[in-house]
Amino acid sequence: MSTIGVLGAGSWGTTLALHLERQGHAVRLWEFDAARAREVAATRLSLPFLPEHPLPTTIRVTASLEEALDAAPIAVIVVPSHAVRGLGEQVAAGGATPGPEIWVSAAKGIEEASGLTPRVVFSRASGIPEERIVVLAGPSFAAEVAVQLPTAVLAAGSDAQATERVQAAFSSDAFRVYTSADPLGVEIGVAVKNVIAIAAGIAEGLGLGRNALGALLTRGLAETMRLGVRLGARPETFLGLAGIGDLVITSTSELSRNYRVGLGLARGRGLSEILIELRMVAEGVRTCRAIVELAGRHGVEMPITTQVHAVLFEGRDPRRAVLELMRRPLRPEFRGVAE
Repeated sequence: MSTIGVLGAGSWGTTLALHLERQGHAVRLWEFDAARAREVAATRLSLPFLPEHPLPTTIRVTASLEEALDAAPIAVIVVPSHAVRGLGEQVAAGGATPGPEIWVSAAKGIEEASGLTPRVVFSRASGIPEERIVVLAGPSFAAEVAVQLPTAVLAAGSDAQATERVQAAFSSDAFRVYTSADPLGVEIGVAVKNVIAIAAGIAEGLGLGRNALGALLTRGLAETMRLGVRLGARPETFLGLAGIGDLVITSTSELSRNYRVGLGLARGRGLSEILIELRMVAEGVRTCRAIVELAGRHGVEMPITTQVHAVLFEGRDPRRAVLELMRRPLRPEFRGVAE
């Protein structure tokens, strides 16, 4: 058992802090907003994220990044993807030496400006080598992990020893961790699935039926794989937990924020209104713009993502988006994963 700093006190960060504390680790939960950190520390309630799960007093809540990382061999990054660069810069400016031996990235998305995944963004901003950063991802709703329902995820990294240490630190009877040597594929998979989940919510809100959902998930996985393989990921990654596994749960449950965004759009609500009501980050919205740009740069066809982008940011009617997908030129199903 060791000291672990969890950087980010949102829904997933708080859930991981609870989970790690149950494993016997000494957990320090970092909240960037000092006033909120004091409130959570005093009330032991992480509102509005996990109101039914008070934090035990053994979890130290702090607004000091230095305190959260002090003597912690492992640190977990659980901030929104657009905040990863800023966190990396804070870590670099703080001069945490030697700092945590292993960093675990649980952020999901693609940075808009650079088209980079969180692991790479954090590495470049902080100066910490990528081999010391392990990605933690997979089909895992915070609400279910918090009540210890069976969950399986991936620890993915380029250094086998680091990934195995993360696997050991996080695994429990209710939280099974597999390892992967393809962190890029894992990050691409869990980023694009949030966009496909918006499309799935739109399909449900329009009443398009189960046939449409089956087609949407299958073709969504195909375009996710096309992008990932073009960028250097392994095809088999997208058939695993961070691919089809995460895609299925995120695209079929109202526990998914991105799915709820799609439902709202299909019912005629404005994007700003939907996001305000969520009170939490729906990563697929920002990530959609980044993926469209990234796909265009690399010549990868991603028709579902493109239509979601048009609905989100170009005012396209969701029914027109569906019709445009159905009217695309006819072709074989399989043309090679990189085509």
